Amino acid sequence: MYAEIETEKGTMKMVFYTEDAPGTVANFVKLVKSGFYNGLTFHRVIPDFVIQGGCPNGTGSGGPGYTIPCELNGNNQYHDRGVVSMAHAGRNTGGSQFFICHNRKNTQHLDGNHTCFGKIVEHVDLIDAIRAGDKILQITIHEDVV
Repeated sequence: MYAEIETEKGTMKMVFYTEDAPGTVANFVKLVKSGFYNGLTFHRVIPDFVIQGGCPNGTGSGGPGYTIPCELNGNNQYHDRGVVSMAHAGRNTGGSQFFICHNRKNTQHLDGNHTCFGKIVEHVDLIDAIRAGDKILQITIHEDVV
């Protein structure tokens, strides 16, 4: 299973860390299939750090109306270029907001605090092109193998 994140700047392909963060992956897939992310923006873009989206308010203050627990014990729980991780306002408060890392150097302090649940494996360069306010046109889940 993989996802295509279609943005105004192009489409990125994401693989999931299904074994390492099964609950977080299942939550993301459920939200994608409901159309939750369609038309939302990357509301927070910090160059050389992360791009963040998934807030229905476009401000970083919103979520899906519930929270999910962090999953921090899997094998792929380290932040590196292209890693997709769950944003939160404190342990076990994530829901819909996610971020994609620009590099390891500036995101390694997030290890053990935020659940890594996937990685961009195609068109990683689009991470650098995204600007605050750029839209997520749609995200599509593909059930077949990458």
